[in-house]
Amino acid sequence: MSKLSHFNNKGEAHMVDVGAKAITHRRAVTGGEISMQAETLALIIQGTNKKGDVLGIARVAGIMAAKQTANLVPLCHPLALTHVDLELDVNEPENKVMCRCTVETDGKTGVEMEALAATQVALLTIYDMCKAVDRGMIMGNVRLLEKEGGKTGYWSSMS
Repeated sequence: MSKLSHFNNKGEAHMVDVGAKAITHRRAVTGGEISMQAETLALIIQGTNKKGDVLGIARVAGIMAAKQTANLVPLCHPLALTHVDLELDVNEPENKVMCRCTVETDGKTGVEMEALAATQVALLTIYDMCKAVDRGMIMGNVRLLEKEGGKTGYWSSMS
């Protein structure tokens, strides 16, 4: 197992120096879900939630979170993202909304944190917009599904 890279030789937190790394195409795909009561999901599907288009607003919130990750996570590098795609799919039989986010850049460091932040904030936005009718919603299973680029190349949770 390699050492944690966000600590210097004295054990102090620091931002990793990526200056000598090569610029490569970086891509990360993350997933997550939010479970809720069937009635809550019906409001989302029908578009009758009092606060508006739940999935549309959650999608935009997730994209905004990807762009702001360096402001939220102290040791993340600010990145010029080239693409953010956030999909929200309804799973009626299980009363869930599934989130899948893909983030890309051409840079010296990966975009895993940006994709994870986007997924979390999209799910959190769904919770916020629906909490008046369902405080028992459960967000979970947020994880990295794939990453590619950089020195380590391609990684998948399925490998």
